[in-house]
Amino acid sequence: MSDFALDDERAAIRETARAFADDKIAPHAIDWDTNKHFPIDVIRQAASLGMGGIYVRDDVGGSALTRLDATLIFEALATGCPAVSAYISIHNMCAWMIDAFGDESQRRTFLPPLVAMDRLASYCLTEPGAGSDAAALRTRAVRDGDCYVLNGQKQFISGAGNERDFYVVMARTGEDGPKGISTFLVEGGSSGLKFGANERKMGWNAQPTRAVIFEDCPVPATNLLGEEGAGFKIAMAGLDGGRLNIGACSLGGAQSALEKALSYMKERRAFGRRLDEFQALQFRIADMATELEAARTLLWRAASALDSKSPNATTLCAMAKRFATDVGSQVANDALQMFGGYGYLTEYGVEKIVRDLRVHQILEGTNEIMRLIVAREIVGSGM
Repeated sequence: MSDFALDDERAAIRETARAFADDKIAPHAIDWDTNKHFPIDVIRQAASLGMGGIYVRDDVGGSALTRLDATLIFEALATGCPAVSAYISIHNMCAWMIDAFGDESQRRTFLPPLVAMDRLASYCLTEPGAGSDAAALRTRAVRDGDCYVLNGQKQFISGAGNERDFYVVMARTGEDGPKGISTFLVEGGSSGLKFGANERKMGWNAQPTRAVIFEDCPVPATNLLGEEGAGFKIAMAGLDGGRLNIGACSLGGAQSALEKALSYMKERRAFGRRLDEFQALQFRIADMATELEAARTLLWRAASALDSKSPNATTLCAMAKRFATDVGSQVANDALQMFGGYGYLTEYGVEKIVRDLRVHQILEGTNEIMRLIVAREIVGSGM
């Protein structure tokens, strides 16, 4: 990318993802939301286009693309449905963690079915008593011969409880605090692996959210990802990219809401004029488009920093996540306002986007935590 323009290859990647969203996701998004349907068949069709392991190395079937490429894909997919795009982003984050930190046996055993999305991955960090304070997690793994035995509960786990599932789990193997945490690869169907009820949520109804419960759940010692005590570092490394992805999903949802509003304004008339002929509404549209473009530019910069392993990548990812999710939520809400009373109705799809995007300001680290990450870096470096 030069001069903030996409080259032909990246433009084609984005167009492919947008075409898939327009054809396979958008026509069904309201129905999936209404019926709380997790469209596994459609998600696996995305995998056939290389979206199951976007930045996983190609020796195990991954697409070996960049984090910048991933932001283009997730934004485009989210124009169809932010909830579906967000789940695919979580799956990709889990696959990348195995690719980045796993040994060769783990990579070659677990990644091919994950890349094909024959198995669907979930990220298990949050607990009932440890949300933003992730280093305080209490799920424990105790070594017992050739296994670790896990006990504890994870909360708000996206995609949990489905056939052929797979979990990247952070559990305590040592002392209190971040240095006592390790990461485990837990396969669906394991003994002692249980699930809570599918949560009733404000949005994100097109993907299930459950508690994941471990009751004397044995996990082979060979499924330890990295070394004991490295789990918190691994979890945070995954979240840098996850924050970019969820920011991209916010922009995609908001872009779709803006497009819906523009289409509506061309048709709706008031006081003898089309809505898009009123200067006050034109100015609001201009502000919405400007905010989206500013957020997109920051997101691309953060993605490029992560690709180049820049020392300020974590800070930029936090900045981009905070800004993109705040902007996305506000733009979607403004788009709903453009519809007047019709925006509040399900059939137009805008109120769904507003509901879906609201949680993006909470997950992958709340936006308050993003401010904390940024502030610590600025104060600590004396910027």
